[in-house]
Amino acid sequence: MGTSAPDIQLAAIRMTDRSPAGRAGYLESLGWSPFFAGQVEADEARLARSRIDAVHRSRLSALTDAGQVEIVLPAHTDTSDYAVGDWILADPATQVLHRRLNRKTLLQRRGEGKRPAQLIAANIDTLFIVASCNADFNLARLERYLALANDAGTDPVVVLTKIDTVANAEDFERQAAALQRGLPVVAINARSAEATVALSRWCGAGSTVALVGSSGVGKSTLVNTLVGATWMPRQQTGAIRENDSKGRHVTTSRSLHPMSSEGWVIDTPGIRSLHLSDVAQGIDILFAEITELAPGCKFRNCTHDHEPGCAVLAAVAAGTLDPERLARWRKLQTESRGTGR
Repeated sequence: MGTSAPDIQLAAIRMTDRSPAGRAGYLESLGWSPFFAGQVEADEARLARSRIDAVHRSRLSALTDAGQVEIVLPAHTDTSDYAVGDWILADPATQVLHRRLNRKTLLQRRGEGKRPAQLIAANIDTLFIVASCNADFNLARLERYLALANDAGTDPVVVLTKIDTVANAEDFERQAAALQRGLPVVAINARSAEATVALSRWCGAGSTVALVGSSGVGKSTLVNTLVGATWMPRQQTGAIRENDSKGRHVTTSRSLHPMSSEGWVIDTPGIRSLHLSDVAQGIDILFAEITELAPGCKFRNCTHDHEPGCAVLAAVAAGTLDPERLARWRKLQTESRGTGR
């Protein structure tokens, strides 16, 4: 029988055996930094610094140097305005929410049309974009996640799982690494303790990572490995359908988990489709080779489609730019601008 998400969230915080609340430097180990401290006004000094570890439809829970607390919400508070990883100030006696501090980073899915944005995670340092070395490996999907990470202001790392299912994972690594300049790509077996070592540079004390990816790529398995604690119920994992290498949705909510490395990890539900809207900066970073060629075009508003004197099309003709890469750039640009509907 699988463990329910609320049980997992509560158990994750019962960790006095390893990271006791109240110890010196505990807030810093949660990710508290001068960026947040500088936002606290003099008359707010008595308020408790709290980090949201779970967001529910009508309530928030958070971690403080006194342990886990249920935040008391003022009337008309909309919990959808808050994300796992947010830092807030609250009354230490009543736990009544005072305000949310500004975020360093925010990962969100902007809604299509008039749908509101969906907040995924806040104040994350590194986004692990998890993909598997099987038939579900998809470059265009990875580019979407990379544009999302770039726009959020977080550092992306592509984590390739299920390397034990292929004879050689190097081709998958090469394809992924070519998607963005300087992009770290790590190939692992998510069930192996060696995965923790391979990802350790991003998982140190006080750091926060989040995992995104399609269902069945091994996110929950990797969370279990990174957490690596016997005192915590394991994240439920699911099987893969053999006919298409796709997985079943297992994680249904977001929550903050302490890693054995003393960093923090946020698991997220698998995403079948990812619509991008208003992420121009993220796309520019992702397709830097196109961004840098654009100033050489004859026309300032060149679409790199048919115009004479286009430096981008000239690069395609010269064989220095992959035409499929340009086609995917066009598609994401159209979608981001909202001109494709």
